[in-house]
Amino acid sequence: MSDPYYITTAISYPNGPPHIGHAYEAIAADVIARFQRALGRTVRFQTGTDEHGLKMARKAAEQGKTARELADEMSAYFQQMCAALDISHDRFIRTVEDDHHRASQAIWQAMEANGDLYLDRYEGWYSVRDEAFYDEKELVDGEGGEKLSPQGTPVEWTVEESWFFRLSRYQQPLLELLRSPGFLEPESRRNEMVAFVSGGLRDLSISRTSFDWGVKVPGSDGHVMYVWVDALTNYLTGLGYPDDTELWRTFWPANLHLIGKDIVRFHTIYWPAFLLSAGLPLPEKVFGHGFLLNRGQKESKSLGNVTDPLALAERFGVDPLRYFLMREVAFGQDGSYSPEAIVTRANAELANSFGNLAQRTLSMIFKNMDGHIEAGLPLSEADVQLAAVVDEACQIVLPREFEGLNFSVGLEEWMRAVFACNQYVDEQAPWALRKTDPDRMNAVLMTLFRQVRTLAIAVRPVVPGSVDRLLDQMGVPARERDFAALADPDWLERLAASSFVLDKPEGVFPRLDMPEDEAA
Repeated sequence: MSDPYYITTAISYPNGPPHIGHAYEAIAADVIARFQRALGRTVRFQTGTDEHGLKMARKAAEQGKTARELADEMSAYFQQMCAALDISHDRFIRTVEDDHHRASQAIWQAMEANGDLYLDRYEGWYSVRDEAFYDEKELVDGEGGEKLSPQGTPVEWTVEESWFFRLSRYQQPLLELLRSPGFLEPESRRNEMVAFVSGGLRDLSISRTSFDWGVKVPGSDGHVMYVWVDALTNYLTGLGYPDDTELWRTFWPANLHLIGKDIVRFHTIYWPAFLLSAGLPLPEKVFGHGFLLNRGQKESKSLGNVTDPLALAERFGVDPLRYFLMREVAFGQDGSYSPEAIVTRANAELANSFGNLAQRTLSMIFKNMDGHIEAGLPLSEADVQLAAVVDEACQIVLPREFEGLNFSVGLEEWMRAVFACNQYVDEQAPWALRKTDPDRMNAVLMTLFRQVRTLAIAVRPVVPGSVDRLLDQMGVPARERDFAALADPDWLERLAASSFVLDKPEGVFPRLDMPEDEAA
C-alpha cells in the first residue's frame, strides 16, 4: 500500500443518542481522511462506540433493559449518524464484538507479562459519568459542599479489590513523549498534560468487581477491565491485533488519534503507558479539539439545548453543515454555532459565491457554446493571473493548512480564490463579449471552467456530495478528482476531444431560507 495513513476518532459512549459534538468530531475526521486520500495516500479510518462500563450498566437498569440491549439500540443511532453525514469510515467498531474482547485481553496479558499489573485494594473517588478516577486534590466543591470532579460531574467513594497498573513507572518516558514536538496538539493541551505528569503519577486502578458489564480480566474471576483499558484498545482491534495481519503491519502506529479535549489525559498518559508496557509502538499524534457550543453555551440535557445532528443535516443539508463546522471554527479551539450562523455562512459562501460562480459558468457554456468544451484557446494576462491565484490557493495553501488541521484558514484562502473568480467574471463580462468578440468569450468561459474544476476538487473533502454532483455535470471522471489531477496539463484537451457535451446545469448549492422562528 502506498504511504498508509491511519486516523481514528474517539469511540462514542452511547448512553444517549448522538449530539452535535459527536457529529463535529466525525466530520472533522472524515475531512482529514478524504483529504489524505486526495493526496494519494492509502487511508484507514476508524470510528465506533464504547459500550462497556458502569454508566451503561446503570442506564440500562434504569430503562429495564439488559446492557447489551441498550448497547445495540444506541450504537445503531451512531451508525445512522455516520451514514447521514457522509462519514467514509473503513470500520465502525463496537467494543462488544468478539475480536475486541480478544484484543483487550491480549494487551492485558502483555502488560501483565511485563510485570506492570498487581492486585490490591482500591479506595478513592470515582466519577461514573466520566468513567474516571480522581485524586482528592483534583475535586471541586459543588453546591452544599458536594464533591465534584474537575468536569463538574458527581463522584462517589469506591472501595473494592482491583488490579492496578504501574503507571508511576512511566512518568519519565511520558514526560519525554509529551515534550516531543508534534505528539500532542494544540500546544495548550500539551502544557496541561506536562504539568499533570510533572506533579507525579500514581498507579492506576484498571479493574472493577462491583459490576460485570465489560471485558473479563483473563485469569481473574469476578473482575472486568476498567473501561478505558478496553476502550483505548479499540485502535488496535480494528487492525487485527494481536495477530500479525496485513492491516496491522501496514497501519500501526496510528498517524492521528482525533479526540475531544476532555479525554486528552486518557489518550496521552494512560494509552501511551499501556502501549509502552505491552511493547507496542506509540501513535504519531494526538489532537484534542475544542467543544462546539450552542449559541455560546455548552449543550446539556438540563438546559434543554442538546441538538440532534441528523435534524440539523436534514434542515440545512449535509454539505452546508459540514462546510460551516470546518469554516466557522478554528480547529482546536471552542466554537459556537446557531441556525442563523449556519444559514448565513452557507448562503454567503456556498450558494452566493461558489455555487453562483459554478452555475453562471456552466450556464453560459451551455447557452453560448452549445455545451461544447474547447481547448487550446489563446489566454490573456488576466486569464493567466487568475489561474495563478486559484492554483496557489488550491494546490499550495489549502493543502498546507489542511495538513496542519487548520481547516478554517485553508477554506478562507479558498474563498479568496472564489472571490477572485467572481471579480474576473464581472471584469471580463462574457455576456457582452458574445456580440463583440465571441472568440474571447469562449476563452473567458474556458478559463472559468478550468478554475471551477480546480476549486471544486480542492474543497471536495469538505463537501464531497455536492462537489461530485458538480463534477459529474462537468464531465470530470471520478478517477480525476484528487489533488494529483490538478497538476495534469492535458485534462481539458482530453475532455474537449471526447464526446462530452455539457447539459443544462443544475445548481448544487441552493440558498437556505432562514426559518421564521430564527428570522424574527
